[in-house]
Amino acid sequence: MNRGEFRFFDRLRVRWAEVDMQKIVFNGHYLMYFDTAVAGYWRAMAMPYHETMEYLDGDLYVRKATLEYLASARYDDNLDVGIRCSRIGNSSILFGAGVFRGDTLLVSGELVYVFANPKTQSSLPVPAQLRTLLQDFEAGKPMLDVRLGTWDEIGREAQVIRTAVFVQEQQIPADMEWDAADASCVHAVAYNRFGMALGTGRLLEHSPGVAKIGRMAVLQILRGADIGRALLDALLDCARQRGEREVLLHAQSSAAGFYARAGFMTRGSPFEEAGIAHVEMVRAL
Repeated sequence: MNRGEFRFFDRLRVRWAEVDMQKIVFNGHYLMYFDTAVAGYWRAMAMPYHETMEYLDGDLYVRKATLEYLASARYDDNLDVGIRCSRIGNSSILFGAGVFRGDTLLVSGELVYVFANPKTQSSLPVPAQLRTLLQDFEAGKPMLDVRLGTWDEIGREAQVIRTAVFVQEQQIPADMEWDAADASCVHAVAYNRFGMALGTGRLLEHSPGVAKIGRMAVLQILRGADIGRALLDALLDCARQRGEREVLLHAQSSAAGFYARAGFMTRGSPFEEAGIAHVEMVRAL
């Protein structure tokens, strides 16, 4: 087993509480490392786990876990935990796992899950949609479909996401969230392979030659899965095709680093909108 066999890694840093009396990571914690990485694997496929299992009328249960210890991790080590789908049977899914420090394999493992009825825990065939999703992810195929449209076309899905993120999570008053601009904006919504809407954003004309991106929101459970970047790229492409020369946005301070990595520069001093610290950021096209 080597790093090249994995296309997904979950990075972690060994905590003090995970080291035993021998000053190495206690053997049982590697199962936790693998389990945490499996959750990241689902996220990388833009798959909210519980909602997807409910949609598929089943759930996944661990049938067998096998670990082989080759070397020890120590306090403060940076580790990469690789997960890959190795085989899909009729009702079972085999995942290969490896804990790496750099290029050195410390622990390898196999996890066997069975797809089953959650009430009786009796096995069921792996659904075709889930089978295809796993195979396509391992083949490097895209997991998202970002669609652009009007409010009439995709506004219902955008509204659900914005309500969950801005009104419910961030406690922004509902009457501040909705405005007349929605009717004339280009909206973007990101869907996963199951047709679930996961994130949204909008593009409007700010002034001649200058577009403004706003209302960027991704459901909390799937943040960190590059959904926001896919939405941002789609809106930037739209502005470019419309002939805009510059795009600006009002970034929440906590998201400024995300936009900076996408080529945006800060302009002016921080300010507040809806009681949340923001900063204006711009990017030339």
